[in-house]
Amino acid sequence: MKRILLIEDEANLARFVELELRHEGFDVTVAFEGVTGSRLALGEHWDLILLDLMLPGMDGIEVCKAIRAYKQVPILMITARDSVTDRVSGLDNGADDYIAKPFAIEELLARIRVVFRRQQQAEGEPESRLSCGELRLDPASRVVSRGAEHLELTKREFALLETFMKNVNRVMPRETLLDSVWGYDAAVDTNVVDVYVRYLRNKIDAPGAASYIETIRGIGYVMRK
Repeated sequence: MKRILLIEDEANLARFVELELRHEGFDVTVAFEGVTGSRLALGEHWDLILLDLMLPGMDGIEVCKAIRAYKQVPILMITARDSVTDRVSGLDNGADDYIAKPFAIEELLARIRVVFRRQQQAEGEPESRLSCGELRLDPASRVVSRGAEHLELTKREFALLETFMKNVNRVMPRETLLDSVWGYDAAVDTNVVDVYVRYLRNKIDAPGAASYIETIRGIGYVMRK
């Protein structure tokens, strides 16, 4: 039985989600504020953490950062704040997916299934090192380098770069990148892809050199050797 930690300060919503998840066969524990949620997240094993962004005492971003410092457990953020900035902030600080209130329980369950499916695929498929020009990416160790220089990437930047490097010289529409990196049903817009491509270029491109990632106007992007 998979264990889910729900960190949500709205008691009625938390109770509703807890009952629905239990009905689906999950073992659910609920925390109503950030400090307790963080302690439980770090102190026990969880298969998934559902994390509200707006929490008393310690907000969701702080909790997410604290968890990511020690664990790679999947985190799905739940929040009433639905601006692009908030979505990017949550994802950039380690969340695997994002769902905005109000939501249908069917949508939440679908997102949970996607998270577990990705996890199962990652654990079951052997991964080999990828290269493009001076760039090297090792999926197993999650190390990225350009020549002799080690590059520090966020989890989302790493996933985006890995997608590009698996599809060198193939034009990738924004929608395809969104589906591949964020999930086909992720509550983010395609302009988030543009934001992350900009982040990635700033880290992987050598000063004064042509960018590895070329913009295809009106379509998306392509990584060139």
